[in-house]
Amino acid sequence: MPDTAHSVQPAPFTDPDITAKGEPRAQVAFDRLKTLWFNTGTLCNIECVNCYIESSPSNDRLAYLTPDDAAPFLDEIDALGCGAVEIGFTGGEPYLNPHMNTLTGMALARGHTALVLTNAMRPMMRPAVQAGLLALKDSHGDRLTLRISLDHHSAAVHDAERGAGAFDATLEGLAWLAKHGFRLSCAGRMAMAESEAEARAGFAALFARLGVDIPADDPARLVLFPEMDPAGAPPEITTACWGILDLDPKTIMCASSRMVVKRKGAARASVIACTLLPYEDAFEMGGTLTQSLRPVKLQHKFCAQFCVLGGASCSA
Repeated sequence: MPDTAHSVQPAPFTDPDITAKGEPRAQVAFDRLKTLWFNTGTLCNIECVNCYIESSPSNDRLAYLTPDDAAPFLDEIDALGCGAVEIGFTGGEPYLNPHMNTLTGMALARGHTALVLTNAMRPMMRPAVQAGLLALKDSHGDRLTLRISLDHHSAAVHDAERGAGAFDATLEGLAWLAKHGFRLSCAGRMAMAESEAEARAGFAALFARLGVDIPADDPARLVLFPEMDPAGAPPEITTACWGILDLDPKTIMCASSRMVVKRKGAARASVIACTLLPYEDAFEMGGTLTQSLRPVKLQHKFCAQFCVLGGASCSA
């Protein structure tokens, strides 16, 4: 009789080592730390239609990160001898976190660069937050970059995702940052683009009209992210895919970045493999940065959609 216990293949993306076709699953070895992300909390002032992390005014599954939470990980970067790296801050909306400017200042004071992902809406525009941002810019200049979430260069398309009035509110924040000389970048979405060339031209016209110094032809300053579809059915990434795609695993985001999160009710923060997968147990890497520096198995649809086939990275 056949050995049915071994003849049934796992469902796609479920087995950490084997794909649904029985092929060895690809993994990405840690190479070197380029970016350490801090998720400042999943609360957001708006609720987008297709938010990969499900941020909203009520989602507090990831708690506000505090300076005491962040400090041990910054100490660990020093202890590991990583040198100056990029410290990224994402949410939710980071400027809802009351510690946001303090957290940014901690990273910058140690000689790192800081990248803050924000929708530039009301939380960022509060006078106390603005004053803190201006102080950080005066002290650290272009080592601080704010990446503004602007899904499309038109109000109609952007607001269909983020709600009526969101486009104008973000442009107000963007204009304030530009007026005060902050180093800026922008994140749009390929799913909302007519074509990449047309999207970049549309953004270029918008930035020119606003007087905003973001070169739309620079992929590092105007990032157009591929879409992630939880209901999609992308191919699983096998060990053979590196050769088939002529792709070096060292270029994949989890070869050089990790993210610190503080789960609601947890006693302390922990490290996960990826900015895109904060709720997946398979991507929990441990309580310290050192524990997290081990291979990551590409066991999720987003690994294929965003990183390997999408060719994208959240880092600057």
